[in-house]
Amino acid sequence: MPDLEPAWSDDLTGHRISAVIFDLDGVIVDSMQVMREAFRIAYAEVVGAGEAPFNEYNRHLGRYFPDIMMIMGLPPEMEEPFVRESYRLAHRIRPYEGVTELLHGLRARGLRLAVATGKSGPRARSLLDGLGLLGLFDHVIGGDEVARAKPAPDMVLLALSLWGAESEEAVMIGDAETDILSAHSAGVAAVAALWGESDTERLLAAKPQAVLHRPAELLRLFPAMHRT
Repeated sequence: MPDLEPAWSDDLTGHRISAVIFDLDGVIVDSMQVMREAFRIAYAEVVGAGEAPFNEYNRHLGRYFPDIMMIMGLPPEMEEPFVRESYRLAHRIRPYEGVTELLHGLRARGLRLAVATGKSGPRARSLLDGLGLLGLFDHVIGGDEVARAKPAPDMVLLALSLWGAESEEAVMIGDAETDILSAHSAGVAAVAALWGESDTERLLAAKPQAVLHRPAELLRLFPAMHRT
């Protein structure tokens, strides 16, 4: 992986960012092991014996779970045990190191925050509430709460609408190709987060306007984003 600096591309010079939209899994919380276990159990219950194809599932993260099942040709009935196990194992999930400080730092700078996730809205809000982070976000939007989940722009556009914000006022932080494509389609700046277990090659191929290796790097970018 190239050692890319946390810097904005030239086309963002002069933008006055007032809102940040985050993906959840792989950006705010380290949930990979819980998702892997929930997927394994759901596959065994619904499909049966054999190795659960989690690596393929992982390539579609960011999309709504039923959409991933359709893409993979797996039974939609896997959703019920997957969600059940995700709730049961949620106590194992923690924020990434530095993320809580990042969120408080952004709030201290007066920025508005939202989450746009492939999880259902209720499950995302329950997880964030259990971690004591829900109150830091103005809006938490799930894949079940829009007509089209990522990579469509609907969740990002809904967040902008709820804020009454323009696209040039916002950035989207994601760890998957679907996040970057959703941001591009909505006309907001796209930022790649590399501190999780993302598919770096696919993520960078989607052409984010910034690449971050650690959460704290985002705080250092905002002075440049607010130049006039």
